[in-house]
Amino acid sequence: MSSKAPRGTVDLLPSAARTWRYLSQTAYEVFSTYGYEPIETPMFEQTDLFVHGIGEATDVVGKEMFSVLSKNAYEKIMAGEQLKADQRLSLRPEGTASVVRAVREHNLIPQGGAPVKLMYAGSMFRCERPQKGRLREFHQLGAECLGAIEPSADAELIVMLMRFFECCGLPRTSVTLLLNSMGDDACRPAYRESIRTYIHENSADLCEECNRRAETNPLRAFDCKNPACHAVMEKAPKISDALCDDCRTHYETVKKYLDIAGIDYVEDPRLVRGLDYYTHTVFEVQVKDGLGSQNAIGGGGRYDKLMEAVGGNPTPGLGFAIGFERTVMALEAAGVELDSGSNLEVYVATVDDTVRTEVFTVLQSLRDAGFSADCDHQARSLKSQLKLAGKAQVPCVLIVGPEELLSGEVTLRDMNTHIEQRIALHDVPAEVRSLLGTQTA
Repeated sequence: MSSKAPRGTVDLLPSAARTWRYLSQTAYEVFSTYGYEPIETPMFEQTDLFVHGIGEATDVVGKEMFSVLSKNAYEKIMAGEQLKADQRLSLRPEGTASVVRAVREHNLIPQGGAPVKLMYAGSMFRCERPQKGRLREFHQLGAECLGAIEPSADAELIVMLMRFFECCGLPRTSVTLLLNSMGDDACRPAYRESIRTYIHENSADLCEECNRRAETNPLRAFDCKNPACHAVMEKAPKISDALCDDCRTHYETVKKYLDIAGIDYVEDPRLVRGLDYYTHTVFEVQVKDGLGSQNAIGGGGRYDKLMEAVGGNPTPGLGFAIGFERTVMALEAAGVELDSGSNLEVYVATVDDTVRTEVFTVLQSLRDAGFSADCDHQARSLKSQLKLAGKAQVPCVLIVGPEELLSGEVTLRDMNTHIEQRIALHDVPAEVRSLLGTQTA
């Protein structure tokens, strides 16, 4: 039987896996300077969490979620039985709802406690039509802040996001930060109704999906990729004209903080996020090259009603998610080198079979000293071993042969200069460290 990866999934081979680790580590390093701590949640949750949290009318819940069934649950469905809530499970399509659930379940914000700041990295799952930069299993980096109500928290989160992209090597000139406010329960319902009315008035010029959204989630019509629909929605009422005083003040204050931080942004009154839980500030980072029309690499906003939607006490929240696959494509388009090859520092070459025991001993001493090191396990010739080390771009090679061992030495080769020198066996870790330090100086 010949198997391959399921449609819409990819294997993260060593180069891609190293890039994922690099971006994840960069995120942790940047986010931790803002007080964020790591969290990991299950890859699947009760389906109701996403139905109530994300919104039943969203495409994510309505069309894209993968259900998870145990054998027992499957047999119940086949027998025509109804499953209990804790038996209806789905793979997570995004990370925010799971993090909010964990905060509520474990009481991470005790009464009167400080806001909790959490960051995560992992796989998400959506049953979408696979295409470039859009997979059924994809990877996201994210950050969530629960318990902070001031607009300074919104601005801080956006600054942190832009700082992450900058640390990854994306030039500021290659990205655009879009900013908008989606209002709150005081002003958004009336605005939704105005958009619903506008869609009905222009139904003949809009696609079937946009007309359907008029009854379920009219603001999502702004996200339609149909050029004709986009042109129609460009003339729709703007939410910036419908904000209540509190929402307008919040939004203006966020912009003031971004101006202080030197963060450039473009106000986009048509920007809406695809999930129902957003209120107030929403934002999206787009790139100019490498992704075509699907050019968003990250985004988020404030979701002050989400905690209540998943059964918790009223708790303000905000966060963002970064798409790994799309970010990689953007970095490649910007000419950023993502993977410099293997992280192997030392290769221990074997001259012949008589010294394999000594090679094994030297290898262990290098690893004990903290070096990444390897040797030949396929009885290759010395010439083949050196060629392999060069192909892997290993900076340092130790050559162990019977002649050197007679005098208690090995040969150290600098693979950049090809200069060789004899060194004492007991000095191997120190000499290797010195050579590697010289190469990086």
